[in-house]
Amino acid sequence: MEEELKCPVCGSLFREPIILPCSHNVCLPCARTIAVQTPEREQPEAECAAGGGSGGGGGEHADKLSLHSESDSGYGSYTPSLKSPNGVRVLPLGPAPAGSSSAALPRGAGPSSSLTCPQCHRSASLDPRGLRGFPRNRLLEAIVQRYQQGRAAAKCQLCDRSPPEAAAVACEQCEVLYCAACQLKCHPTRGPFAKHRLLPPPSLPGGPGKAAGGARKLPTCADHELENYSMYCVSCATPVCYQCLEEGKHGQHEVKALGAMWKQHKTQLSQALNGVSDKAKEAKEFLVQLKNILQQIQENGLDYEACLVAQCDALVDALTRQKAKLLTKVTKEREHKLKVVWDQINHCTLKLRQSTGLMEYCLEVIKENDPSGFLQISDALIKRVQVSQEQWVKGALEPKVSAEFDLTLDSEPLLQSIHQLDFIQMKLAWFTFDPSSAHRDIVLSNDNQTATCSSYDDRVVLGTAAFSKGVHYWELHVDRYDNHPDPAFGIARINVVKDMMLGKDDKAWAMTEGGVSKGATVGVLLDLNKHSLTFYINGQQQGPSAFENVEGVFMPALSLNRNVQVTLHTGLEVPQSVRQPKLPSN
Repeated sequence: MEEELKCPVCGSLFREPIILPCSHNVCLPCARTIAVQTPEREQPEAECAAGGGSGGGGGEHADKLSLHSESDSGYGSYTPSLKSPNGVRVLPLGPAPAGSSSAALPRGAGPSSSLTCPQCHRSASLDPRGLRGFPRNRLLEAIVQRYQQGRAAAKCQLCDRSPPEAAAVACEQCEVLYCAACQLKCHPTRGPFAKHRLLPPPSLPGGPGKAAGGARKLPTCADHELENYSMYCVSCATPVCYQCLEEGKHGQHEVKALGAMWKQHKTQLSQALNGVSDKAKEAKEFLVQLKNILQQIQENGLDYEACLVAQCDALVDALTRQKAKLLTKVTKEREHKLKVVWDQINHCTLKLRQSTGLMEYCLEVIKENDPSGFLQISDALIKRVQVSQEQWVKGALEPKVSAEFDLTLDSEPLLQSIHQLDFIQMKLAWFTFDPSSAHRDIVLSNDNQTATCSSYDDRVVLGTAAFSKGVHYWELHVDRYDNHPDPAFGIARINVVKDMMLGKDDKAWAMTEGGVSKGATVGVLLDLNKHSLTFYINGQQQGPSAFENVEGVFMPALSLNRNVQVTLHTGLEVPQSVRQPKLPSN
């Protein structure tokens, strides 16, 4: 309530509040700071001085802004400002001349002084009484006084310190007053206290109609200080006294008894408050719902973080296992190459040793001078040398394996997959049926969310949304289903034929009838990440994906005749089976 008790100019609690003709309130001291003295050439023709009885010849008194005589009061007339100000224009008033009872206009100013409401920016002219021509808001002033007393009196009931701190909130369920520190410590807005209502502390002690000093003085007429208000002028919407009626100012106006109008307006206000109270109750329930959503967001965020960490850890584990397999292949290839080379080294070493020994023996035989002995063994030696030479065939002195490893790891696809690793795009789609592109026989209602047809032939209507990527889900509820019609639900391109059943040409993909009846709900899941189209009936998936390799730009589509009526529901979460993240298999 405190915001209702604050002046829109200074932002503090009202001091001597006055009522502007637009029904807004402003402090009297603040009104002095925002009053504008307007040159005659800028004065709107439609504006007139406050206090309609002064006529057109107000004289010099109408040219001045009176800041005196608190007993003066009255309504000022107004029209919306023709200058359309964006905010409050402040023009400090010049000092009043000596001996003058009003603030003088600046030099060259015309005969007009006005006040612009800081809230609605409507302009009100002032009569010779100035700001005192606006009525004081006595009720608001009394409520501010009681509020200040109550705010000072309300103390925290759990403070250890002395004196206790001023109460900041009061729990409706616990019936305890808390200061800000004790509320955070003893009554947090979570756990079992999440649904408790925290209200401002009681701020209006005492009964209605009582002021700080006791009984409130009965208000007297602003124009006739000796007369109490006794009647209510319906035409002027203001209380008046008997003398106001006698003098003729309100003589021709419709008037009613003050007490009767008081009760009538109180009844009207009470009835209006009932509607506001219902909306306030709904708003409080909505705030509880939002706070629950906050908690669910926190919990779901932690769950999804844990799920993401688990998925990434599983990917790392799978990569580690594959790395071990690849390292094993490299090790086996290395060991194979080493074995082949060592076998070739051993074989070549053996052959070399044999050939070297044979050569040394033959050289010693050649050195001998015994012809007969030489000829006895020469034929056999020649054959042995030839055989030894033949053993060094072509390729015998070439390595059987290369030192290079013929292993190339193709990691590019995996790197691309890692770079493309992201969450599935699942945006909520909000749309309606599109009357501009629908067949002329289509009949739309319920803000273009309900469709039927005036023809017995099938006609097509599209949605207002077009999809090229992401995951989207919407539902269509069958409101009416007579004589076994054949409605079709699905997607289509913008140039689909609209005077035949959906799916009969190559511009649409649809499900027809199967399991559909009155009251059924058909769900359409368009997954453009997987390029598939899947259908649901009453929440149950109808087999695997109905269509694969769906690529391009598509619009929700429906075909029906006059025997069918369907209502569209959009902005829905995709089915749980699609949203639930899955860990990769080992």
